[in-house]
Amino acid sequence: MTELDKWDSFTVIVGSAAGALIGLQFVVMTLIAVRPPRRAAEVGPAFSTPTIVHFCSVLLLCAVLRAPWDGVAPAAIATAIVGALGTVYAVVTGWRIRRQNVYAADFEDLLCHVILPVLAYAMLFAGALASLRFLHEGLFAISAAVLLLLFTAIHNAWDAVVYQVLTRPAQGSD
Repeated sequence: MTELDKWDSFTVIVGSAAGALIGLQFVVMTLIAVRPPRRAAEVGPAFSTPTIVHFCSVLLLCAVLRAPWDGVAPAAIATAIVGALGTVYAVVTGWRIRRQNVYAADFEDLLCHVILPVLAYAMLFAGALASLRFLHEGLFAISAAVLLLLFTAIHNAWDAVVYQVLTRPAQGSD
């Protein structure tokens, strides 16, 4: 049994959760689309799209870690690429949040939409590089980063739904 094989249950469970949550996010967006909030297009790239990107990153990473590689290096390189691109994307998300003027982001928003994703993607990158030399420890770092991304995306999805429910007027009260 290889070191990657030991993580089989983890990747299956976490990847399945990410896939299911992607589906639920689409359902929520469809329900919200019946009465879209004003100026939703301005905040979508800052708040909604990154949540789906994080869920998809988790799903992709779980698939990468379960692919039948001949060695660890291809999986580590693919994971490092996701980590590097994700770090850039999370920084761009922060820029988008600062640029939009529809919603005033507070510290929790910056923490969950920018700081934690940057940390998770950077940890992915570092864990992937570390796994080339220290496989056991590198896989723990990668797994921690994947869980951080998953839980951050869950928080952000929940936060968006709560915001929609609590700030939108009731049906017929406009």
